[in-house]
Amino acid sequence: MPIPTRRFWLLVALGVPLALLGVWVPGLERALVPYNALLLVGLLVGTLTAPRPKDLRVQRRFDAVLSVRVPNRVTLTLTNEGRQPMRGRVRDESPARSHAEGNEVALNLAPGQETTLAYHVTPVRRGSDFFPGTAVRVQTWLGLGQVEWNLATEEPVRIYPNVLALREFDLLKQRGRLSLMGIRLARMRGRGTEFESLRDYQDDDYRRIDWKTTARRGRLSVREYETERNQAVIVAIDLSRGMLGEVSGATKLDRALDATLMLLHAAADAGDQTGLLVYAETVRRWLAPRKGRNQAGAILDTIHGLQAEPTPSEPISAFGYLGSRWKRRSLLVVFTDCDDPASARELATALSPMARRHIVLVVRVRDPRVEEAIEAPSDRPEDRLYERASALWYREERRQASAVLSSVGIRNLEAEPDELAQALVTTYLHVKESGAL
Repeated sequence: MPIPTRRFWLLVALGVPLALLGVWVPGLERALVPYNALLLVGLLVGTLTAPRPKDLRVQRRFDAVLSVRVPNRVTLTLTNEGRQPMRGRVRDESPARSHAEGNEVALNLAPGQETTLAYHVTPVRRGSDFFPGTAVRVQTWLGLGQVEWNLATEEPVRIYPNVLALREFDLLKQRGRLSLMGIRLARMRGRGTEFESLRDYQDDDYRRIDWKTTARRGRLSVREYETERNQAVIVAIDLSRGMLGEVSGATKLDRALDATLMLLHAAADAGDQTGLLVYAETVRRWLAPRKGRNQAGAILDTIHGLQAEPTPSEPISAFGYLGSRWKRRSLLVVFTDCDDPASARELATALSPMARRHIVLVVRVRDPRVEEAIEAPSDRPEDRLYERASALWYREERRQASAVLSSVGIRNLEAEPDELAQALVTTYLHVKESGAL
């Protein structure tokens, strides 16, 4: 079915003055019928001779996985394999749970010509999705009409936590510019146990002098040590109802998964083993710490489809399970949302046995709206008195929860969503450099 263009309707409108001239020139109005018939014939002939869908080849390229809540680059290669030029518009349909920018452009291809366009798609939720297809409108002969195609270019796609941030991490690390991501390094030379190099004495602790090398070289020399490799980092993710809350447009679980991905990538890059525990009212998944790409892939496949649920959390059984299956000293990072002293005491009871053997770090997402509610100015303070009082009470409850955890030797990390991953990686690097593991 042809779609008339603006040009077609303008030419139809030109027939109106022709009919009006018939008032002064009798019989001239009869020319309106063949005129309109000629336009219809031109529209139909153009439709019959228009390029066919098989004449346009479409190739879509994108990363094997897309990252949630960030723009992902997609390229579309269009090739005119027919004998006629193609002019019109093309729109590549994006996955339903995403926003696309620049996915509709003009089409102008000579026979045999190829062009590539790029646009960005920003998924809003993790999980499995698909590109529905590609819609094309091509102008017909004389530009009187358009034909519309819906090309079958469906492709499945997996949407993960922010994988693109890992590329930025690798790039900045190679350049020694991790501070640009907010990751603060505090290199503590000599704190590790693995020998790295020798250097001349510079007001160091005399216990670090290598006397044999000093005697051989004839000058005071000290040993440098680097942080150990092949240590274990275990991330425990709580899927209970506390992680359903939204912070800055995403659930707390989504923010935790972004930070998890960055931490485990940094740990694998440092030569450490990585493991994963997922729990709510029961243990959902346990991946014992290992090294290698297979382990990284298994963790990524596990976390990309995780969803928080309106169920209670049972940390005592979860960490009892973990304690029975992993004995080696490790850094245990727990993502949860205990926001009151009562839930903190339950979590402390569950983690206290782990804290005797492992370094335990509880990570929580801070909601920036709490501080905004406390600090926001107002011409009439009485209008927002209840809101400010609620925010102050909530902040104090979380502070008391942190104090409960700290009292039993459990470390706390609380950061706003945009700073969580960087703060976590910074803490991990400091733990390694201090030799605490």
